[in-house]
Amino acid sequence: MSTLIKYRIDSLVAAALLGTLAPLPATSVAGVRVCTFPGSPSAALDRHVSSETFAAAGVPITLVADGIGDADDDGVSLKELHRVLGRDCDVIAGFPRSSVADASGHDLIFSQGYLKSGYVDVRLSSSGNGNGVGETANGNVVAAMYASPAQLIALQQSGVKLDLRNTSASTVEAVVNGEAARAVVWYPAVVAYGLAHPSQHFRVAPAASPYADWHLVFAFPAKSAALRRQVDDALVKLTANGQLDTLTKAWTLPDRTVSSIAPSIANGMHTAAWRATSNDAPRLITAVATTSSTSRMIRVADSADAGTGVPSFEQTQADHGKGLYASSCAKCHGAALQGVTAPALKGPAFAPASNSHLTIGGVYGYMATNMPADKPGKLKDQDYADIMAFLLYSNGYAAGSAKLTADRAKASSTPLNAGSAH
Repeated sequence: MSTLIKYRIDSLVAAALLGTLAPLPATSVAGVRVCTFPGSPSAALDRHVSSETFAAAGVPITLVADGIGDADDDGVSLKELHRVLGRDCDVIAGFPRSSVADASGHDLIFSQGYLKSGYVDVRLSSSGNGNGVGETANGNVVAAMYASPAQLIALQQSGVKLDLRNTSASTVEAVVNGEAARAVVWYPAVVAYGLAHPSQHFRVAPAASPYADWHLVFAFPAKSAALRRQVDDALVKLTANGQLDTLTKAWTLPDRTVSSIAPSIANGMHTAAWRATSNDAPRLITAVATTSSTSRMIRVADSADAGTGVPSFEQTQADHGKGLYASSCAKCHGAALQGVTAPALKGPAFAPASNSHLTIGGVYGYMATNMPADKPGKLKDQDYADIMAFLLYSNGYAAGSAKLTADRAKASSTPLNAGSAH
């Protein structure tokens, strides 16, 4: 792990930041309607950057408080975004983009980024005021937000038990309360928690994962190319005069020089079985290491596996899997598997030419246990196998004469390398 960076917001700094981020009026001069994701921890920042950016562009705006309802920045479909942009908003601020989920390949257009941040590993500092049991009794428990990049990042780490939460705030709270030794969380969520709890001290380190790097942009419908150019020009101006840095300084990772992608993750996966621990799952779901042959397993890049090679699949089941994907997966992962508010399932970020951090069995196991996000594990085993066949075909693997079964998909420890697919 990279050297931990001490993170602290004391009372004076927090008070100053809270003053800076005082609530803005729900409406300003009538003009371009700007929406934010109200559930996002960066929503306050997004509103203030919007106000300053459009002012610099000379464009009056109306900040729409409820244009996207209660949604956060995870799991919003392109259809929903287009409906919001056509009905309630002209621009969406705080749209998350990354190399693994850039929402490309459709008719939304985007500004340059105004905040580059990422997912981090969070622990209590030695001076933190939590109950202190996290590092001992729960030393291998890692909290993460359910059905988010944080969950994927946590799954790449070996020897851990996962404590999955519904919100980023409760993910941080798990560390504060000693229910987890550390958490994987988007850094703005740590900032937002620190603003609300200025006496709390944390140590943070960039998470080691390809899924960790994200930045925030403005999203527009394709017809708004001229407005997008005005916004980009304004962001350039705010960058040049230092105003954008001032606005985003508290929300930016403390050390921008530390890479959040480390080669050590290549074989750093683990095996886990999933069980719900409350009646209202997925509010709290825990992953517990097990070797039981009767448990539903997630096998991810276990270097001890002997490896069973690339499992065969039929073209007909890949075609069937395509239809299942469209109805169950495309909302978040994109109709072309390009990634929207969830990672891409095609291309070098998902299936590189070499040195994949995911195995075929690992992908299948994760998918069959946790997806779709709104109905995890609810499809038939063979339906999951057919979707896996479609993913393999989409990443360059050739169809064969034998049908891919759930057992064969689950058993494959072959790295998902598109370059070796033929």
